[in-house]
Amino acid sequence: MTDSGLAATDFINGQEFVPGYMDFDWDGRVYEIDPVAMKIRRVLDRKIRFTNGIAFGPDNELYANASFTGEIYRYDVLGNSTPKRVLFGNVLQPDSNPDFKGPDGMAFGTDGRLYCTVYNQKNVTVLDRNGNVADRLALDGPQPTNCAFTLEGKRLRVTEVGKGQVEELEVPCTGLPLHLPNLE
Repeated sequence: MTDSGLAATDFINGQEFVPGYMDFDWDGRVYEIDPVAMKIRRVLDRKIRFTNGIAFGPDNELYANASFTGEIYRYDVLGNSTPKRVLFGNVLQPDSNPDFKGPDGMAFGTDGRLYCTVYNQKNVTVLDRNGNVADRLALDGPQPTNCAFTLEGKRLRVTEVGKGQVEELEVPCTGLPLHLPNLE
């Protein structure tokens, strides 16, 4: 799971960010949680500037994003007792919106590409297996917050808070499961 790094009351006032929020001492973290014991097993990373979305890729590596920088990080959590942060890619589109924008929810397709909602960018940015921008899927609403592949067909459902709606996009593949693969 991810933790943004500050309590919401420290950086949001109503619906607006407080002045200077980008310069706060963000301690965004990525955790490995034991859901049965309800305990933290490991802190995988910290000091990320607003950690947010998380997903396992087809390579069985963990991906997490930093909303303030637009960066997507990759972690080898299965083969390394102390995983290292590796920059995978960046989803921000230059000059698309002068206000805050950043990655939020994300999911992998069976095509091996990462589909990432980008808040205030009005799209789902698709990164290829090398972390390069492969596509930007335009949305009707400006503030997508999460996405998931449908169980039937090749469609991606996106929650969008700016207009308070769910949008559905045709995509070239189905989705990977949203959980760590069974290793037994």
